[in-house]
Amino acid sequence: MKQASLARIWLTRSLRPFVFGDDYDATLQYRDASGLGLYVHIPFCRSICSFCPYCKVVYRQEQAKAYVEALLKEIIMVGNDHHNSAVAKKVVTSLYFGGGSPALLVDYIGQIIETIQKYFTITEGIGIELHPADVTAEILTTLKNIGISKISIGIQSFQETSLTLLGRFGEYYREMFTALKKVPFETVSMDLIFAIPGQTFETLKADIDTAFQNGANHVAIYPFIDFSFTKTKMMPMGEKQKRALMDAITEYFNDNGYVRESIWTFTKAGAGKYSSMTRDNFLGFGCSATTLLPDQFKINTFSVEAYIQRISEHNLPTALTVRFTKNQRMVYYLFWTAYTTRVDPKEFSRFFHTSLLAKYGIEFFMATALGLAKKKNGIYEMTSKGAYFYHYYEQFYTLAYIDKMWNVMAKEPFPKMIVIG
Repeated sequence: MKQASLARIWLTRSLRPFVFGDDYDATLQYRDASGLGLYVHIPFCRSICSFCPYCKVVYRQEQAKAYVEALLKEIIMVGNDHHNSAVAKKVVTSLYFGGGSPALLVDYIGQIIETIQKYFTITEGIGIELHPADVTAEILTTLKNIGISKISIGIQSFQETSLTLLGRFGEYYREMFTALKKVPFETVSMDLIFAIPGQTFETLKADIDTAFQNGANHVAIYPFIDFSFTKTKMMPMGEKQKRALMDAITEYFNDNGYVRESIWTFTKAGAGKYSSMTRDNFLGFGCSATTLLPDQFKINTFSVEAYIQRISEHNLPTALTVRFTKNQRMVYYLFWTAYTTRVDPKEFSRFFHTSLLAKYGIEFFMATALGLAKKKNGIYEMTSKGAYFYHYYEQFYTLAYIDKMWNVMAKEPFPKMIVIG
């Protein structure tokens, strides 16, 4: 983990770590935040997958109803902070529902959207994550009728061997394929897991082909990461094998005319984008949801019970807040902008009112000299080699930062402080 700390020190030009404290603002100053997206977390699942690190609990009808009531109150609290008859609704890029399995609350999703639309105008559509079991013609029709335009299906794999390792089953796929033909969406993304033990180029290629042949116009291939707090018994794939697999799959996408939209996502030409992460700023609603603003990053409590209780007291459910230095905010911006495989110096200058090369000229010079990026029409574009090294260091970031934070927050609803780096 020393590599992650050294990189943080170098890039922030400071020994100061990221300090998450239990103080928080009673209101959120988002009115002037540019490129604002919205995220809603639905934590309920039919059962708990051993490999999944996200905040989730087994669905119980009574608790789910109480959670929705609290969620609506949180949206109203945040919306009312900056809304009155004389002020126009805040324009936002997008709205995403994640989980968990959000479709378990399909009867409430429309009400949640209506409440959000009282305060926000959504310009790029509404997306939702789906479990394969929820991809039925009936559910898809309901979602489309309430304004959902993008869906992301957590396939993980179509291969029986891989599904067995993941504790998943493929009996839903035939009905899912039929439903997708009946009810079209602007974006149909299918999530696959990359670097499952025993996975080969042939099996991963078969998964990709199956996805695109059965309704997907967007595929996300996320790496298997061995989080310390999950109960998975799978052993991570070796780095040499992982890189060879990643290079082969990237070449396959390129040879077949697919467009790389981020480190892990590839689309058919002309397909709509699907991403809940690559926003300049965002507001998060629900337990474990995060909010990113120009000067701070906050995380809601991971506890469903504590979330409901805090809202009942008319307080925001913030568990921890980090107040960025300007350099820390720049590093955060660059990390997630680089995730798209493109960094635009003009956009950096617009956001921070300073030159990218004045701050990080040496780093971008080295990136191009080492073949990690190339400059095209004034924009730095990541090469395949750069994408691999991004992935390599992202693992250090994930295990040094996210693993530590989520491990603590899964046990403590409102920890006092977490120091990272």
